[in-house]
Amino acid sequence: MKRQIEKQLLEWKDSSRRKPLILRGARQVGKTWSVSKLGSDHFENTVHMDLEKNRAFHSLFEGDLDPGDIVRSIEVLMNTRITSGKTLLFLDEIQSCPRALMSLRYFYEEMPELHVIAAGSLLEFALGEISFPVGRIQYLHMTPMSFLEYLEAGENDRAVEIIRSRPEKLPGPIHISLLQELKTYFLVGGMPESVKTFYQTGSLMEPFKIHKELIHSFKDDFGKYAAHSNKDCLDEVFVNISRNIGNQLAYSGLSSSFSHPTIRKAFELLVKARMINKVSSVGKLELPLDVQSSSRKFKATMLDIGVWQQLSGISIESELAEPDLMNLYRGALAEQYVGQELTASTGGDLYYWARSVKSSTAEVDYVVAVDGKIYPVEVKSGSSGSLKSLHLALKTFPDCPGGIVFSTREYGEIPEQKLTFLPLYYAGQFLKFL
Repeated sequence: MKRQIEKQLLEWKDSSRRKPLILRGARQVGKTWSVSKLGSDHFENTVHMDLEKNRAFHSLFEGDLDPGDIVRSIEVLMNTRITSGKTLLFLDEIQSCPRALMSLRYFYEEMPELHVIAAGSLLEFALGEISFPVGRIQYLHMTPMSFLEYLEAGENDRAVEIIRSRPEKLPGPIHISLLQELKTYFLVGGMPESVKTFYQTGSLMEPFKIHKELIHSFKDDFGKYAAHSNKDCLDEVFVNISRNIGNQLAYSGLSSSFSHPTIRKAFELLVKARMINKVSSVGKLELPLDVQSSSRKFKATMLDIGVWQQLSGISIESELAEPDLMNLYRGALAEQYVGQELTASTGGDLYYWARSVKSSTAEVDYVVAVDGKIYPVEVKSGSSGSLKSLHLALKTFPDCPGGIVFSTREYGEIPEQKLTFLPLYYAGQFLKFL
């Protein structure tokens, strides 16, 4: 299955400023597959070392971390040749071997011509106090498959072409067809195994089984790697966040069994590991967003919309029977989806606007910055007259070029109100057209 990160990996390979690369992301988002494909397509050979599966490899990093010695030992142990410029050295599941992570700085300093990629999940859980070699490595973060990648996997070329193009009003049957595809994506999610299995079997039940298996594996990882946090607290916070998508969160509401510091630490670890994405509030639609973001007002989205539904206990049967995507799980599915698409397309942090006036409840779901301009983004059905918070935001901050409304309605504009209505299926691609 084609992944958008392939372009970034190829740019890394050809860069004159290349450093060892750490590809981060949750388990089974496709890290190993993407790196292996890069190796097979663009190198003479790939040396793939799974440091979690084969613990014998750890002994190679127990000495003084001289990269020449490490490479020679790998050649002997794996009966292969490693040639700079022709070989891709792939250190998979690096979180299981902290000293392998430390060795990356020496590969950068002493053997920069060798292409080295490390992949790992839950690095903050696993490595404790081990410091990352800052300034000597590069990072890429891999997310689950976006809606566009899902369509590409199904070889739906016409839908892919439409979504990649500038948004416009489409003929009714095409619009309805894309919404139906999107509803299926809501249920299948973007984890590669779920997508592959759905297209192979045509059954929604098989991806649901995979979602359950993934949740068990994530929680098993909490137990293996969360030495500096409470596993039971991590489990509880993870589940309770899934039940509050779209709602402002408070640490005290994420667990009744643990102290505020313990809950906060669990939440922060889940954010760092990208199991969840923190959506910080801002009181002004002004740059820079990160400087003014609040540490007290925040929301969260989950790693994947399919996994989330299993974790939160949503009734799949009732969701399948619901014709309007905006009504699915009180509209939270649409908000999760847009947040997930924004995370995949920007790679950055998420923000929402909350009016910083006492007793005010005005909020806009997301805020995005494009070319120095800020756009408030609302995920909602209904007419422009019901978008009170969005209108208030645009009135309060007149420098905003306009507001974006995602819904199931067709594309449309109300220039005098500075509003653009986009169908949900454009959420992953609309930024490049602003």
